[in-house]
This record gives sequence, C-alpha cells and structure tokens, in this order.
Amino acid sequence: MTSHRRAPPAAILLLSLALAGCTASRQVAPAAQATTSGWALAIHGGAGVMDRETMSADTQAAYRAALQAALDKGASVLNQGGSALDAAENVVRTLEDDPLFNAGRGAVFTAAGRNELDAAIMDGATVKAGAVAGITGTRNPISLARAVMEKSPHVMLIGAGAETFGQQNGVEQAAPAWFFTERRWQSLKRTLAERGLPVPARPPGVGPEPVPVAKTDQMPEDRKFGTVGVVVRDRAGHLAAATSTGGTTAKLWGRVGDVPIIGAGTYANDESCAVSATGTGEYFIRLGVAREICNLVTYKGLSLQQAADEVIQKRLTALGGDGGIIAVAPDGTLAWSFNTSGMYRARQSEGQAPVIGIFRNEP
Repeated sequence: MTSHRRAPPAAILLLSLALAGCTASRQVAPAAQATTSGWALAIHGGAGVMDRETMSADTQAAYRAALQAALDKGASVLNQGGSALDAAENVVRTLEDDPLFNAGRGAVFTAAGRNELDAAIMDGATVKAGAVAGITGTRNPISLARAVMEKSPHVMLIGAGAETFGQQNGVEQAAPAWFFTERRWQSLKRTLAERGLPVPARPPGVGPEPVPVAKTDQMPEDRKFGTVGVVVRDRAGHLAAATSTGGTTAKLWGRVGDVPIIGAGTYANDESCAVSATGTGEYFIRLGVAREICNLVTYKGLSLQQAADEVIQKRLTALGGDGGIIAVAPDGTLAWSFNTSGMYRARQSEGQAPVIGIFRNEP
C-alpha cells in the first residue's frame, strides 16, 4: 500500500496560492453583459484613397444612399426578430448586388480579365464559419459561404469545387456578364498599361467596348482596394460577421486575401466581439487582425474602440499595411478604425439614427 505524507499547512497554503495564480492567468474573461436588448449593426464598403476634392457630389450621394439601403435591409431583418446571421447575409447580398462596390456585381478584375470572388461568414453563437475563395460563377458568394458553414463539414472551399458544391445545394449562379461593369474594366486596362502587361479579351456576353468610353470619377477602389462587410448584434445578444470582396485590381491568378481567412478578415464570437475588415489582405493575414482585436478585448480588457485602434492605428500601420475594420461587442457597442483617407461606413443601433461616413474627418 502506498503511503501519503501530509504536507505541512504552510506548504498547502503556498501550493494553493500558486495554483490559484496559475488558473487566473489562463482564465478567459466572461462575456460582457448586454446593456440593451436592442440590435446593432455596422457596415463597410471598402477603405482607400478617398478625397472630397476628387469625388463628385453625385458619387458621394450615391455611396451614402447605397450604405443607407444596406442598413435598411439589416434593420428590416432585425426588427422582425431575425438573427444576426440572417441580417449579416442579407446586408452583404445587398452590397454584392450593387455595382458601386467591389464585391459580386461590380467586382474588380484579375490580370487575366476575370472576376474572382472571396467571402466569409461567421456565427458568434456557435463559432461556426464558412468561407469561399476564387469564385467566378456564384451570384452571391456570401450565400455560398453560408452554405459551406451549414451544409458541409468544412470551413473553406475554393474554386471549381466550391462552385460545384454551390450548384448541388441550390445556390444561385450567374454568368460572367452579370459581374461586369465598364468602369472596373477600364480600371483594369489602366493598371495593366502601367505595369506593361497585355490586356485580355473582354469577358463573354458583355459586348464590345463603347466608343468613346464614358469618363467617370476615379473611384477609390480603382486606385486602391475595396471590400464589403457587416457586423451584427441581434436582440438575443448573438453576434455575426460577414465579408465579401473581389480582391485587388489586376491581381495575379490564384491570389487570395484576408476576407475568407477566419481570424484575419472575418471573425465573430459571442464571448468577445465580431469584426469585418477591409484593406491590403496580406498584412491583415500576417497580423490576424480580426481575431487579435477580439483577443485584446477578452484577455487585455481593452474597450472595443481601444482594441481596434491598437491593431489598426499602431500594429497595422507599423507593418506598412493599410485599411480598416468595423466591430461590434456583445453589449451592442459599435466601433470602427481605419488608417486610410477614407472608408465607406455606416452604423445604427435600434432606436437611434444612422451614422454614415466616407472621409476621415466624419463621425
């Protein structure tokens, strides 16, 4: 029989204190208690070089109206008691269908002259996620991402396999002509000319190039980058995030940015926060931006805005990256942060007036 020596009382006390300290150092902070039963959501439509002097009043008005329409779509779902996940998908579908934004219809072109789309969605209540990359024939990539989350055992599907999965699960398809916009094509031609690269043939079904080509504003996404995204808190206190993008103009074949990388461009967890990002994806991937913001809230006790600014204004900027994020906390607190001259953005909480901005010196 094995004998056990009783430890001296002092030793027991020291051991207990040591174990308690060890446990405390690993303890995850509890989720913040909701301060309201109302919903909250924030939207972004891409960050980049945005100057009042070079953007016409009509263009500004068009983007503000589009952001308001997306807010209205999300509010409609949430006012009917819909889930954060349903609101997130519907908001992003609205933005994907709007040719003003670099997602879905109106997405930028690759160097090969194709629209290659990425999207991700995440449910904060279950921490389940779905993501797709390199999509060319799905009308709303965000709906395909949700199908991956709910109807497959996987988190991410790419390319032809993802498209086949979508077709088998009734996700709506679209021909290349659906995604085409002339201003994005002209942006591709300018970029390829600057790089000394050949211009590919126009996509099938879009018709010949108009002569003369209409002159349009130099949209910030043409000169930089763009993505659309939303973060939501529903009346039940659950969070969701969804993001969708066409990537960068004249990107190389096969390039994938941060959007479908869970924890980089998209993340949601009811215990911490939900984040959707936009920017130069390679930097967001390296920093794990979306998850890091939530980690700072959970483990460091920073406020949502403090955490967003720490990652975007300090860490991302120090690394040489640019872009921004939107975020929501479990209590419905909303935040955004960006280090570019502008970011299309909007936010609204239940019972409050919406806030919509484009340039840095706005709310």
